[in-house]
Amino acid sequence: MYQEFDIKELSQKIALMKQNAVELKEMGAFFPALDRNIARILASLKMLEINITDPADLDGRSG
Repeated sequence: MYQEFDIKELSQKIALMKQNAVELKEMGAFFPALDRNIARILASLKMLEINITDPADLDGRSG
Protein backbone atom coordinates (compact mmCIF):
# COMPACT_ATOMS: atom_id res chain seq x y z
CA MET A 1 0.00 0.00 0.00
CA TYR A 2 1.40 3.39 -1.03
CA GLN A 3 1.24 6.23 1.45
CA GLU A 4 1.92 9.82 0.45
CA PHE A 5 4.30 11.91 2.54
CA ASP A 6 5.69 15.41 2.50
CA ILE A 7 9.41 15.11 1.73
CA LYS A 8 10.01 18.73 2.81
CA GLU A 9 8.46 18.03 6.22
CA LEU A 10 10.58 14.90 6.60
CA SER A 11 13.67 16.91 5.70
CA GLN A 12 12.84 19.53 8.35
CA LYS A 13 12.30 16.89 11.02
CA ILE A 14 15.63 15.23 10.17
CA ALA A 15 17.37 18.62 10.45
CA LEU A 16 15.79 19.15 13.88
CA MET A 17 16.90 15.69 15.02
CA LYS A 18 20.44 16.45 13.85
CA GLN A 19 20.44 19.78 15.69
CA ASN A 20 19.35 18.04 18.91
CA ALA A 21 21.94 15.28 18.46
CA VAL A 22 24.74 17.81 17.97
CA GLU A 23 23.66 19.63 21.15
CA LEU A 24 23.65 16.34 23.08
CA LYS A 25 27.10 15.46 21.73
CA GLU A 26 28.44 18.78 23.03
CA MET A 27 26.85 18.12 26.43
CA GLY A 28 28.27 14.58 26.50
CA ALA A 29 31.88 15.52 25.86
CA PHE A 30 32.82 14.12 29.27
CA PHE A 31 30.33 11.25 29.22
CA PRO A 32 31.83 8.58 26.93
CA ALA A 33 28.72 6.41 26.57
CA LEU A 34 26.62 9.38 25.47
CA ASP A 35 29.34 10.55 23.12
CA ARG A 36 29.62 7.13 21.42
CA ASN A 37 25.87 6.66 21.08
CA ILE A 38 25.31 10.16 19.72
CA ALA A 39 28.05 9.51 17.15
CA ARG A 40 26.03 6.48 15.99
CA ILE A 41 22.84 8.52 15.89
CA LEU A 42 24.56 11.21 13.83
CA ALA A 43 25.78 8.55 11.39
CA SER A 44 22.23 7.25 10.99
CA LEU A 45 20.93 10.78 10.53
CA LYS A 46 23.55 11.33 7.83
CA MET A 47 22.12 8.36 5.94
CA LEU A 48 18.63 9.85 6.28
CA GLU A 49 19.96 13.16 4.97
CA ILE A 50 21.40 11.40 1.95
CA ASN A 51 18.16 9.51 1.32
CA ILE A 52 15.60 12.21 2.17
CA THR A 53 17.08 15.68 2.52
CA ASP A 54 19.22 15.65 -0.62
CA PRO A 55 16.32 14.53 -2.87
CA ALA A 56 14.12 17.16 -1.19
CA ASP A 57 16.66 19.82 -2.15
CA LEU A 58 16.73 18.57 -5.74
CA ASP A 59 12.93 18.52 -5.90
CA GLY A 60 12.78 22.24 -5.15
CA ARG A 61 15.32 23.28 -7.79
CA SER A 62 14.24 24.57 -11.12
CA GLY A 63 15.81 23.84 -14.43
